[in-house]
Amino acid sequence: MTQEQINQLKGLVRNVPDFPVPGVQFKDLTTLFKNAAAMRLLEQGLVELYRDKAITKVVGIESRGFIGGGVLAVRLGAGFVPVRKPGKLPAETVKMSYAKEYGKDTIEIHKDAITPDDVVVIHDDLLATGGTMLAAYQLVQSMKPKKVYINFICGLTFLNGRDVLPKDVEVTTLFDF
Repeated sequence: MTQEQINQLKGLVRNVPDFPVPGVQFKDLTTLFKNAAAMRLLEQGLVELYRDKAITKVVGIESRGFIGGGVLAVRLGAGFVPVRKPGKLPAETVKMSYAKEYGKDTIEIHKDAITPDDVVVIHDDLLATGGTMLAAYQLVQSMKPKKVYINFICGLTFLNGRDVLPKDVEVTTLFDF
């Protein structure tokens, strides 16, 4: 992506003050998703990053990770695997609890979602403190895939979320604040 395209996307991100708690400046990426031209740029940028990585599965984290993750899976010819909140997946799951910015949470993935032959990219919309992604990574890694990549549309560098993610895993963002 060009710097001009990145600036276009960044300019569409809405700041929502005091959400979900007072003092937080929430970066709302739904303003990108509702814009067709921005969605094309997001698609282009994501595909450029992973086109030559032999990805077989894209894991999307509930719920905004389903948007970019679904687009990426289709364009790469890969399967899509949802990571969801407890009780939302119908078959046998494995789960992971973790601390996040505003408390504690749990996520689940189907037990049979990833195989040792898979090359996986885990996708979410925003990297903040990294807790949710770390839990998703640990779930995926427990299934022993060949390789795992981590991707976000946007990163909030001032929260140092990359610091909690494994150092030996490639972590990418399309842009950062």
